[in-house]
Amino acid sequence: MYDAATMSTFLDISKSLRWMMVIFGVLVGLETGVASAAEGSLDPLQVVTDTGVLRGAEGSGVREFKGIPFALPPIGNLRFSPPVPQTQWAGTLDATKYKSPCPQVSRFGQTDASDNEDCLYLNITVPATGSPAHGVRNSKPVIVWVHGGAYVGGSADIYPLDYFSRSGDVIIVSINYRLGVFGFMAHPAFDPAHNGSLGLEDQREALQWVKRNIRAFGGDPHNVTLAGESAGAASVCMQLIAPHEAAGLFQKAIIQSIGCTIHLRTAGEAAGTGVKVANLVRCTDSATALSCLREKSVHELLEAQVKVGGTDVRAFGLGVGSISVPRQGAEAFATGQFVKVPMINGGNRDEMGLYVGYEIAAGGTITRDNYVERLRASYGEYAAEIARRYPLAAYTSPAIAVGRVESDFMPGGPLNNCLYLETARLASRFVPVYEFEFADPDAPSVMPKPGIETGAVHSAELLYFYPHISFNSRIDGPDVPPQSQPLSRQMVAYWSQFAHTGHPSVPGLAAWPRYHSPRDVMRFEPGHVGTFDAARAHQCRFWKKLYPDG
Repeated sequence: MYDAATMSTFLDISKSLRWMMVIFGVLVGLETGVASAAEGSLDPLQVVTDTGVLRGAEGSGVREFKGIPFALPPIGNLRFSPPVPQTQWAGTLDATKYKSPCPQVSRFGQTDASDNEDCLYLNITVPATGSPAHGVRNSKPVIVWVHGGAYVGGSADIYPLDYFSRSGDVIIVSINYRLGVFGFMAHPAFDPAHNGSLGLEDQREALQWVKRNIRAFGGDPHNVTLAGESAGAASVCMQLIAPHEAAGLFQKAIIQSIGCTIHLRTAGEAAGTGVKVANLVRCTDSATALSCLREKSVHELLEAQVKVGGTDVRAFGLGVGSISVPRQGAEAFATGQFVKVPMINGGNRDEMGLYVGYEIAAGGTITRDNYVERLRASYGEYAAEIARRYPLAAYTSPAIAVGRVESDFMPGGPLNNCLYLETARLASRFVPVYEFEFADPDAPSVMPKPGIETGAVHSAELLYFYPHISFNSRIDGPDVPPQSQPLSRQMVAYWSQFAHTGHPSVPGLAAWPRYHSPRDVMRFEPGHVGTFDAARAHQCRFWKKLYPDG
């Protein structure tokens, strides 16, 4: 048996050797790819990467390459360690099927569960027009999509990428990353440099892979847009505020439905969650906690995760104070200490309506009689004043009213429109920001049985980029309603033009101005795409008076 110091040294040497192999693979792979391109003989479904040859499939106007490993499986002694780059594989990799999601439990009784740690894979969708053999001359912009799921759920395989890729003439890469206890749990025994943020390191490893290899798929490694929604958008925020780690990995950013300036706990505070999990699985000795946690089954750790986290989606959120998350978002954007790239930023008009729907579906009731008391649960002493500001007569139901209030502003909540505007206000002093709000009242929910009428709730806009998206891989999600399909095409046009040029300016469509004030926000709803005064619509001055530090 080796002692801890010897094993640590061995892992460091092993990682260095793997990096040498990767570098050698890059040189060989690039040379092979260039030669094949020059000869014009490259099969567009067979691609040479720095770790081996793979073969995808074609259909629906795109070429798809699924289940590509970008890092070694984080199992055994690699559990709770930063990702190790993928090594060479033999033969031709079958890249026609998705690989497993990272370990997670089913959320809300609807999403898929997984107990497979061998999950660090990415998927690439390429428009069928042109071919990888054209190389640099016709290289396409690249969007790397980071899935949401509150850092405890979700996966890359739920997003049908063909419509967005084909319509926008962009290459889209969707990535997996470790979740929950495996990717976002801090513990005093873990490496402090990346404590509680291994999921972010997985994302960076995937971005490194894309930078080295995307040219072989016809993509431009110097025109990469990092994009995400919900926890995926929060991940984009975290990559932005860690310039030492992430600079050069992407040239543009898209943030959908998160406030980058939300206050995060410290890494030390976050480690308390890890101690609770470790205690539940009987890893209480600080000297052996890491090795003990590595020996536990996936099932045991997920069970402990649920017991510790419960329904609090923030239980496995990030902590500040590591290399991965060096500072608070508000500080980073106020001082310019972030990756300075153009940004699309914003969210949905009725974000919190989704969670009010879950509350009702679980048996909760919101009525005229308990409206003020329900507001008191979120706003305490200000409940009566807020109820007067948001009278029930203005809404179709008390539940809709609560959803609208919480979507405008909720203290400490990452999903509210006034917080999105704060991110835009700070970031726009340093970089071009294009602010948006999705507001289609007829948008269907991508999650079944939401409990109330839906509309522009959290995650509803995803359908407009990824038709038939479903958070359950066994269920084909809805299509965009016929009356909203022109809006879907417009949104894809704006987003893809931003990926191409850094400016979401589309001939024939309404001009989307750079953000200078809340009056520059683009609202997306059927029949009306244009700017409006978002701060006034969401009563941000009223909320700032109640919560000056919010």
